[in-house]
Amino acid sequence: VSCTVLPPALMRALKRVARRAGNVSGKGHVFETAQALRTACREGTFSLQTSGHAPGYVQANLVILRGEHTRDFEAFCRNNAAPCPLLEMTSPGSYEAIRLAPGSDVRKDLPKYHVWRDGVMTEEREDVTDLCNTGDMQAFLLGCSFSWEDALASAQLTPRHMEEGSNVPMFNTSIRLKGAGPFEGNMVVSMRPYRPSETEKVIEIT
Repeated sequence: VSCTVLPPALMRALKRVARRAGNVSGKGHVFETAQALRTACREGTFSLQTSGHAPGYVQANLVILRGEHTRDFEAFCRNNAAPCPLLEMTSPGSYEAIRLAPGSDVRKDLPKYHVWRDGVMTEEREDVTDLCNTGDMQAFLLGCSFSWEDALASAQLTPRHMEEGSNVPMFNTSIRLKGAGPFEGNMVVSMRPYRPSETEKVIEIT
């Protein structure tokens, strides 16, 4: 059994996030490991956004596609490695992120899923097991900026949305991405406000 002692400033920031979000325990509970967070999602006891949880662990965005689209989406990620950093891609029909999260099941280990059909989000749900019903579907795990927010917090640079218990602000830009097959669009960026005197340190950390 291993135990990680988090910096006091980081723990205070993370507990503020959890307390304001009113999450699983309602008492400022923060999941300190990725496995504990995934387990809570799988058991249906946590269904909020994950900023501030599992400090020190990599967080990822998830895309699951039918086989007919996987090659194009992989090419899209390779074409746009900065905004779409591909951390892991599962084998066809497999839903375990073997390298990043051994023992995981990406169909039910996230708080919520957006289901898209023909380019339109049609529903939100907490489990997509029944939708992953073909042997050729693959999961793509893309890098997420939540991964380094704990480093900012421990440097006394806690992002504002963490203190407010809200999701990070995101903006659609006019910067075009290099398309592949049906996948195209503009770059979307996240924003964290800082004073000019703090930007150099933020850049160094992120």
